[in-house]
Amino acid sequence: MDGRAVVRSALMCVATVVLLASCATPDAANDDAASPDAADTASSSGDPVVLAQDLDAPWSVAFLDGTPLVSERDSARILELDSSGQAREVAVIDGVRHGGEGGLLGIAVHEEHLYVYVTAADENRIERFTLGGGPGELHLGEPETVLEGIPAAGNHNGGRIAFGPDGMLYATTGDAGDRPSAQDLEILGGKILRMTPEGTVPADNPFPGSYVYSYGHRNPQGIAWDADGTMYASEFGQNTWDELNVIEAGGDYGWPEVEGISDDERFIDPVQQWAPSEASPSGIAVAGGSILIANLRGERVREVPLDDLSASVEHWPGKYGRLRDVVVTPDGELWVLTNNTDGRGSPGQDDDRILRFAVE
Repeated sequence: MDGRAVVRSALMCVATVVLLASCATPDAANDDAASPDAADTASSSGDPVVLAQDLDAPWSVAFLDGTPLVSERDSARILELDSSGQAREVAVIDGVRHGGEGGLLGIAVHEEHLYVYVTAADENRIERFTLGGGPGELHLGEPETVLEGIPAAGNHNGGRIAFGPDGMLYATTGDAGDRPSAQDLEILGGKILRMTPEGTVPADNPFPGSYVYSYGHRNPQGIAWDADGTMYASEFGQNTWDELNVIEAGGDYGWPEVEGISDDERFIDPVQQWAPSEASPSGIAVAGGSILIANLRGERVREVPLDDLSASVEHWPGKYGRLRDVVVTPDGELWVLTNNTDGRGSPGQDDDRILRFAVE
């Protein structure tokens, strides 16, 4: 069995469950708009393990030597999970201003530092903290600003951060409602940014002296790399098309001039596009020869094979509600983060949850 089949086997070990999502009217202008009804179409053969529950609008998961850390958007808490999934508060990040889609968003761990992407009073910024203590007693040091001045608004804050295979820190930023800014290389919004772990501009960035790695983005919220170092990003569209893009250094992805596939030689087209009601893609991961994409309004994980980026398979439409992130753990397990308590879903009794699947 090849890697793609392995992941698909793990993804399909899901039982039919009660639909938790509400039948709300979506607002296309808001990327995380409430989800419509989804048809119960997936077959099943077993239940996922509920690893953690009762989380408050969780947004991102990162790992410190196997210990999971979780960010909560609205509470600004960083949690650590023990082996049974019990959550312990590590810290509350100061200066976070929750509102709309903003708050404590993406997190990443690198060389004993926790990096956080936060919405503050008048900006988004990236901070880092030293991580001290062991499992069950982790604590954070004083904050260091890595990058400030990223535009912020009630919607379109981007917020995913991750370290690439080159050791650099990448961050997705939204246009914060200022559409033309996505084409302005002097503005940090509507971009994918690249920086050193200390927050300086790498000498080999595509635009000298600039953090901008790619531009023309509306609200990208997922980034991941395959084994060859190719970078992929998910992006919320406006009313017509959400996107999966292959990211090229210095590339222009067209927003706000175009949305979705345009066949305009000035811009790089997405490799796939979907109606926002069936997608609203957030976190992504690469595993077993596939790109896995968590979807909010679409309430499903979409699997795109790396050997055919125009194809896709859908898993669990409507079964677990809104899905914010999908991650592969250091042990090779597949975790899916639900997002039904973010104000746009209908939370069940135990929401929000982390669902765990073994990749065998």
